[in-house]
Amino acid sequence: MTKLFLSLHVLAAVLAIGPVAVAASMFPAALRRATGAADAGASAAGAPGDRDALANLRLLHRVCRVYAAVGTAVPVLGFFTARSLGVLGSGWLIASIVLTTAAAAVLALLILPGQDAALTALQEPGSDPGPAAAPGPPPAARLAMVTGVFNLLWATVTVLMIIRPGSTTGA
Repeated sequence: MTKLFLSLHVLAAVLAIGPVAVAASMFPAALRRATGAADAGASAAGAPGDRDALANLRLLHRVCRVYAAVGTAVPVLGFFTARSLGVLGSGWLIASIVLTTAAAAVLALLILPGQDAALTALQEPGSDPGPAAAPGPPPAARLAMVTGVFNLLWATVTVLMIIRPGSTTGA
């Protein structure tokens, strides 16, 4: 049963968290294009109100929302796996749980609402989610930053799951 839980846990992580990480990472650049903001690495910025750019943003946001919901299976299967391995009290697992909770909080409290706010601002006539919309960094830069934090948290959890520091179950 342990192998089944572990296989399902890894598959859920790859198939659910991977798409969220990629779509969330693509969103800030797509937002820059949709608002017509100049991007140092882009060859051409889109015009504000570009329907294709807006459709792309909606798709990326939908991928993030749907796969975030599917991604709840990852910690659930992880708990079943940890219980069957007898490692629920291990330090590496507790650290992974804390980091997973932090990643989920970043996604639920910062990334998804930030994407939603950017989409809402783009869809409202006369609104501009550009640099002057709020104090601090522009929305695309802010989303890029929190998405980077989200991805670093997941990368750290992945490393902890592979290396399992202090584990006596073999690595």
